[in-house]
Amino acid sequence: MLTDEMKHEIEAEAGLYEQRQAAAIEALKIVQRHRGWVDDASVGDIAAVLNMTPDEVDSVATFYNLIYRRPVGRHVIRVCSSVSCYVMGYASLREHLRARWGIALGETTKDGRFTLIPNQCLGACDHAPTLMIDDDLHHDLTPESIDAILEKYE
Repeated sequence: MLTDEMKHEIEAEAGLYEQRQAAAIEALKIVQRHRGWVDDASVGDIAAVLNMTPDEVDSVATFYNLIYRRPVGRHVIRVCSSVSCYVMGYASLREHLRARWGIALGETTKDGRFTLIPNQCLGACDHAPTLMIDDDLHHDLTPESIDAILEKYE
């Protein structure tokens, strides 16, 4: 169930558009900001507020790769898997992170600290390989440099 605060924020967003449905992405982001991810019940609640079907909201949520439809760690690591990053060392970075935590892409560390997700392109091909932790872009990476970066994220 959406909180009153979430409903208020979604209504404010919906009021900015001629058609309420146009606020679907922002509504999903609002719920995710409050809860960390968007569960099925929230999809239904958003649909009701925006005069959409749950399937319509779910199709937006599953298309937009920054919406999490299952729980994630406190920090989400997006490892760029584009051609540029692949050529410049993506596989060694992915393997280093996998070995460090014993998790595969799409999984979360046992302590709930990190979720590791592949990302097709982070738009920093001139500084490959790259990854993002939350909203922070890190580039020109090596397995060794990643360890120092990860220490900054509790």
